[in-house]
Amino acid sequence: MNLSTKPKNQRFSLIKAILPLTLTQFQYSLLSIIALFIFMMMNPVFAGSLEVESAFSWGRLVMTLAGGLAFFLYGMEKMSEGMKKSAGDRMRNILSALTNNRIIAMSVGAFVTMVIQSSSATTVMLVSFVQAQLMTFVQSLGVILGADIGTTITAQLVAFKLTDYALVMIAVGFALTMFSKKDSTKYLGEAILGFGILFFGMKLMSDAMRPLRTYSAFIDLLKGLENPVLGLLVGTLFTALVQSSSAFTGIVIVLAQQGLLTLEAGIPLVMGANIGTCITAALASIGTSREAKRVAIAHVMFKIGGVLLFIFWIPSFAEIIRSISPMAGGSGIDKLAAETPRQIANAHTIFNVSLAFFFLPFTTFFANLILKIYPEREQEKGIQPVTWHLDDKAISTPSLALDLARNEVSRMSKIFGRMLGAIIEPFKSSDPGQDKKYPQLSLVEGIEMREEKLDFLEERIVDYLRKIGRQELSDRQIQEVYGMMSIVNDIESVGDIIEKNMIPLIAKKSALNTDFSDEGKEELDIFHTKVCKQVSRLKDAFSELDPEKAQAIMTKEEKYADLESEYRTQHLERLHEERKESIETHETHMELMDLLKQINVYTKNIAKTIHSMGSNN
Repeated sequence: MNLSTKPKNQRFSLIKAILPLTLTQFQYSLLSIIALFIFMMMNPVFAGSLEVESAFSWGRLVMTLAGGLAFFLYGMEKMSEGMKKSAGDRMRNILSALTNNRIIAMSVGAFVTMVIQSSSATTVMLVSFVQAQLMTFVQSLGVILGADIGTTITAQLVAFKLTDYALVMIAVGFALTMFSKKDSTKYLGEAILGFGILFFGMKLMSDAMRPLRTYSAFIDLLKGLENPVLGLLVGTLFTALVQSSSAFTGIVIVLAQQGLLTLEAGIPLVMGANIGTCITAALASIGTSREAKRVAIAHVMFKIGGVLLFIFWIPSFAEIIRSISPMAGGSGIDKLAAETPRQIANAHTIFNVSLAFFFLPFTTFFANLILKIYPEREQEKGIQPVTWHLDDKAISTPSLALDLARNEVSRMSKIFGRMLGAIIEPFKSSDPGQDKKYPQLSLVEGIEMREEKLDFLEERIVDYLRKIGRQELSDRQIQEVYGMMSIVNDIESVGDIIEKNMIPLIAKKSALNTDFSDEGKEELDIFHTKVCKQVSRLKDAFSELDPEKAQAIMTKEEKYADLESEYRTQHLERLHEERKESIETHETHMELMDLLKQINVYTKNIAKTIHSMGSNN
C-alpha cells in the first residue's frame, strides 16, 4: 500500500470511472443545446419576440437540431473509430518511439491527431505514455503543440459544403463495411460511413437553423458573442460539456453557414473551444503520476497562453483572415453564409499553427516553468522501496549472485523485525507516537511503509532468484535458491498479517474506549517480546545458515506455543471471574494473541528452511 497516494488515487479513480459513464457525449451535447435554449428563453428581449407561425415550430427546431447533433457526434465518433482501427496501434507506436527532436515531435503529433481526429485522444495517450514512462514530460510538449495543428483538419473538412454528398458517402461506407472481406477495407468503410453521417447531421442542423435567420433577436443574441470575453466563456463551457473541440467548432461552422455568426463572433468561440478541450486531458490525468499531470498542465498552459496572445487584437486578426479567404458575392446574411464558414476554419487553422510555431522554441523554458509550478515531491531517503544488493551483472556468477540475494533477504527480515517491534505500541498506549526511524511518519504509517517495502522486495528477490536458477547450479545452490524463495514468501506473508490483520485491530481496540486488564496487557507484552526475539534469532541463523541456531528457534517455538496456551487459559479465567476489562476486550485480546501465535509458527517454518539449507553446506 502506498501511504501517500493510495487513498487519494482510489478516490480519483472512482471519479474517473463515474464521470465518463454518467453521461454520454451525446447526452452532454444535448444538455448543452437545451441549456442554450433555456438561456435564450430567459432572455426577455428574445422571449418577447417569439411568435409561433404555421411554417415554423420551436419544438420541431429543437428536436431536429438535437437529432442532427446526434448524427453529427455519432458520425465523428464512427469516423474516428474507423481511423483508429486502421492505424491506431501504429499511431501509439509512433508516439511512444519519439525522439527529443521538437520538429519531429510536433509533426508526429499533428499527423496522429489528423488520423484519429481528436487532439483530446492524443493528449490522453500522452498522459498514459508518460505515466508508463514510455516517454518523458519534455518529449510530450512538442506532440501537444502538433496535436493542436492536427485537429484543425476536421474544421477545414467541415467548412467544405459536402452535405449534398452525405448520403452517397453513407452508402459507400456501408457497402465497404458490410461486404468487404478485408479488415483494412472494412475500417476504411467505417471511416467513410462516419464521415457521411457527420455531414448528414450537419445538413439536419443547418436546415433546422434556417428559420432563425428571420429572427432579429436571435441574431442580435449571437452578435453579442462578438464580445471576446463572452464568446470565450461560451466556447469553453460548451466544449467542456461536449468534450470535443472539433464537435463544437463544427457547430460554430454550421451556425455560420446560415449567416447567423460573424467572423468576429466565431473567433472567440473557437478560441474558447481550444481551452474547453483541456477538460478531457485533465480528467485523464487524475490519479496519475506527477509527471503525467504535468502533461495536462502543459496542455492548459499552451491553450490559455495562445488565447491571450490573440484575444486582444481579434478585429485585426479577423481582417487578416478575410484578406486571405475567398470572397463571395451578394450582401447581408447570404454573404455571411457564403464566406464566414471558410473564414472561421482558416482562423482556427492559423491560430493553432501560429500557436505551435510560437511556443515550439520555448518548450524547454515551459518545461522548467511547469516543474517549478508542480515540482517533484521531496522523498526521504529510505522511505521509497528499493533494492540495495541485487545486481543483474552478477547473475552469470551464481555464487556471487546468491550472496547478494542472501544479503537482500537479510535486509528484508530486518525490515520485518522493525514492523513487528512497532505493532504492539498502539495496543499499549492511546498515543503510540511517531516512527522511530522516520519521525515524519506516524507509527502506523511507518508499519505500512515497511509492508510496501516487503511486497516490493519479495517480487524483486524472487525474480532475481529465478534468473539465478536458469544458470548452471550445483545441487546445494539449487537448494539455496528454493530455500530463499520460501523464506521470502513466508516473510511477506507475516508482513501481510501485520498490515492486513493487526492494523485494523488497532481501530477496533480504540473503539472500545477500554484498556486491557493489567494482567492481560502484561501477557501480550511478554508474548510479543518472545516472538520478536524469535525474529532476531532468525536473522542470525540465516546470515550464517547455522542449522543449530535454526533448531533452537524450532525448539523455542514449541515452548512459546505452550506459553500462549497458558496465557489463553489465564485470560479465560479472568472472564469467568467477570472482570470488566477482560470481558470488554476479550475479542480483541484473543485475536491479537492468535495473530502473534501465527507469526510464531511462521518463525518455525522459516527456521526449518534455514535448517535444511544449512545441513547441505
